[in-house]
Amino acid sequence: MMKVSKVNGERLWGSLMDMAKVGATERGGNCRLALSREDLAGRELFMGWCREAGLSIAFDAIGNLFARREGQDNSLPPIVMGSHLDTQPKGGRFDGIYGVLSGLEVVRCLNEQGIEIRQPIEIAVWTNEEGARFTPAMFGSAVFTGILPLQTALDARDAQGISVAEALADIGHSGDLPLQRAFDSYFEAHIEQGPILEDNGLPVGVVTGGQAICWLDVQVGGVSAHAGTTPMPLRKDALFGVAEMASVLESIARDFAPKGLVTVGQLEIAKSSRNTIPGRINFTVDLRHHEDQQIAAMEQAVYERLQIVADKRGLSLAISRHWLSPATPFDADCVAAVRSAVQLLGYPHQDIVSGAGHDAIHLAGHCPTTMIFIPCVGGLSHNEAEDALPDDVRMGCDVLLNAVLQRAQHLSD
Repeated sequence: MMKVSKVNGERLWGSLMDMAKVGATERGGNCRLALSREDLAGRELFMGWCREAGLSIAFDAIGNLFARREGQDNSLPPIVMGSHLDTQPKGGRFDGIYGVLSGLEVVRCLNEQGIEIRQPIEIAVWTNEEGARFTPAMFGSAVFTGILPLQTALDARDAQGISVAEALADIGHSGDLPLQRAFDSYFEAHIEQGPILEDNGLPVGVVTGGQAICWLDVQVGGVSAHAGTTPMPLRKDALFGVAEMASVLESIARDFAPKGLVTVGQLEIAKSSRNTIPGRINFTVDLRHHEDQQIAAMEQAVYERLQIVADKRGLSLAISRHWLSPATPFDADCVAAVRSAVQLLGYPHQDIVSGAGHDAIHLAGHCPTTMIFIPCVGGLSHNEAEDALPDDVRMGCDVLLNAVLQRAQHLSD
């Protein structure tokens, strides 16, 4: 049986709290938008810790940062851990950051315990995971894996008109590491960003994959008219039509329960006025399910059932697909390494499917990949009140350390 190794939980917590001081917000959260001065400060703090741990630092053309520990055979592809350091405008202290600093803690422990492995180990900091400053989200890993053209990402601009290329030049974090270079495997530790683990009283989730996501853009057209002179039976009110459509969307979620999820996250009344009947409304629909076949059925149900509402009310309806991300199963061997590690440690756990998008979803098409989840308090994330418990933080990193060793041992046999 493989020997159990453990991390220094107090040191990991201290690193998380020190990072939380960079871009700190008044309510205890963080704001480190991608490629901003605050993001640069967070990267510099991380790089300082990495250099103290004997790691070398390099960048690729989209600003992804890689900290490398050499192995016994540096011709082998690296085992990679990581996540992101950028945050939402009012983000938390753990989303993304936990995966990066857990990777650092793993390396620190390998150094302290004198553990040498054949493969190099790298910690990845992916650029613009959040998508809060530049869109699309997760474009650092998307460019690396070849999903998104480099120039498309470099040309993206923020709300102030600053391009990614300009922002990278400003912070000096563009380099010449090859895109799509080989990885042995990729492990990402992350807070769950939902309530399942906490509700079940479990400190670790063995992530078996990511669910399918389908984004739709919906435009509903009625007739703008005076609120005081148009009788109710003669109106073509786009908002009342959308209200009924929202109820229909909720019923679709019930039909595909418990794994089907439906969200209307944005709604805009065009040229709105207090005393004008809404004539045009744009809104978004976010569909999620663990299975591709079911997400396709949900999408079809949206088209058919919303059209029934529109026809009944004399409204026009246009629906277009904005984005589709298929369900992503993680690598069986990497998942097995995580499961073996958590069982070896004796930590309570469950299998779980990721409900959020992560860089690991992109990496899964590039190399063997998996994730490790820990609970977040109240299931809150993308929120200044986002929190995690020190014991959960430590246990998740223990699992990461032993899963990486399991992977390394397996490959060294």
